Formats: sequence, C-alpha cells, structure tokens
Amino acid sequence: MEIANGYWATGLLGVAVKHSLFTRLQAGVDTAGRLAAEAGISERGAQTLLDGLVGLGLVERCDTGYRNTAEAAVFLVEGERTDLSGYAKLKLAEMSKLVSLLDVFRIGGPVTDAMVEVADNPHWEEVVPAIAAQSVPVARTAADLLGLAEAGEISVLDLGGGSGIFSSIWLEINPAARSTQLDWEPINAIARRLLAERSVADRFTCVDGDLHTVDFGTAAYDVAVYSHVAHQEGPEDNVAILSKVRGALKPGGTLVVCDYVVDDDRSGPPFPLLFASEMLLKSKKGGTWRRADYRAWLTKAGFEEVSFHPTPSPATLILAR
Repeated sequence: MEIANGYWATGLLGVAVKHSLFTRLQAGVDTAGRLAAEAGISERGAQTLLDGLVGLGLVERCDTGYRNTAEAAVFLVEGERTDLSGYAKLKLAEMSKLVSLLDVFRIGGPVTDAMVEVADNPHWEEVVPAIAAQSVPVARTAADLLGLAEAGEISVLDLGGGSGIFSSIWLEINPAARSTQLDWEPINAIARRLLAERSVADRFTCVDGDLHTVDFGTAAYDVAVYSHVAHQEGPEDNVAILSKVRGALKPGGTLVVCDYVVDDDRSGPPFPLLFASEMLLKSKKGGTWRRADYRAWLTKAGFEEVSFHPTPSPATLILAR
C-alpha cells in the first residue's frame, strides 16, 4: 500500500515546499491557522499538509503546535546550502511524466529526446541548482578523504561539474586550490554565477564543450572529479572518458568518481536500484552500474588503485589512482 501510494509523498512534499511550509515552521509559524494565513492556503489544506508531513516523518508535534524534524530543518529550509526544496519542486513537476514509464520499459529508452543529452535544454536552469545540495555532504566527505585542506596549491578538473558544487566546496576548504570545470556552455554559466555568490569565482575556470570530444590535456591536474556523470553514459563511453582523465592527471593524481553504485549481485542498495528507472526514462544508454563495472572500467583506463567509500547520501565515492 505504501509503495502503490508513493505519489502521496511526492505530492505532499512538493506542495509543502512550494508554499515554504518548512521555512515558515523554522521561523516559528507553528499552527495550521497561522500557516494558512501566511501561505495563502485554506486552513483545512494546511492541516492536511501538516498531518501528511507528520506521517512522512518531516514534521512533528510540539507543545505549541508543530515543528520541523531535524532532517527537515537541514534539508528543506530555504536558504540553507543543503536545501533540497528545489529538487522536491522539480519532482512534483515531473509526476506527469510517469505516464511514459510503460513505454520506456517496452522500447528500452526515452520516448522523446533524451533529456540528459541535450546541451541547450532550458530545463538545466531549473535542474542544475535544484540538485546541487545533494552533493554538499559528499563533496565534504571527499575533501576529507583526499586531505584537501592541507594539500596546498592543487589543480582540479571537474568533468560535467554542473552547478560547480564540488569546486565551490573544495575551493572554500583550500584557499590555494584552483578548479577547471568542463561542461556545456549553458550549464557553465550557472556554475559561474553560483561560485561568484560563494566568492571563489576568481579561482574557477570553465571550458565550454562536450566531455566526449574536448581534449582534457596531459598531466595537468592533481585531482579530477567525475560526479553523477557515469550513470548518464554507457559502458564504452565511460571507459573512453576515464581513459582521457587518466592522461590528464599528473603522476600520483587522483580521480574522484561519485555516483549511485549497485552491489555486484544487484541485491542493493535500494536507491541506486530504483534510480536506474530515471536513466531509462531520460537517457539512451545510462543506468546505475555495479562496483565490478567501475573497477573494470578504471582498470582498463589505466588506474591501478581503486577503492570504494560510503557517504552520508545514497551516493558512493570511488577513488582511483
């Protein structure tokens, strides 16, 4: 019953963030009546939202009325760097696409153009900032694993970096580091804007282009990042890109791969297994790949040491040297 009615959760969360409910709760607006008045919705609607969010574990009762749970306070309050409200709104808007699911499983790919493979798709302006918060804890975990704070003057290559969230966090952690992001021009424009807001744009450079065709250079970087790109690519393209990355790294350099990684026997984890449907819907060759796949690709690309590391998110970090 919970699975069949899963759209309730998507709807409740999307409507709640659309009306800034979690932000209002955080500010002390804690009753259905007050929330209704501030958000411009009916009191019945506000009470139903609160009840549903309590059921989802995002809101809890308190002496005066309601308050955010610890998770909601971190991930759903507007203005916080880890805010996922934009992502929740995005998923609410995408619910209509569920009608295409039967067809994508039948034909084995997108019914129309593959969304993730179109450079000038206007949806990037909404999607790129919305998904940035997901990588905040992961980028910090990677920085700790690499010892970036004490690494001094290092150069970073961020492939398909999107919002530039890895570069942003790493440049803040290490004031001597510099980062170059390779992505499509419309996406790089978003990244430059977001890094300017974090006051690190002076150490951030963008290369506009397609990572399948642009030359990465030779022995030019200390660290390379390949975050949430592998799931959009097929096996052959991943090997080709990773091989180019190997050549772009200085001797002793490290590649950081971040993605939703599936166990070798395909028994878990749950999120990566479910996310494969997203790629079937939106990409021609993408999917969620096994640990064995990454190990084989990285070995073929010329990396000798490969290790897997958990993160606070559903994503896994892979370090390759």
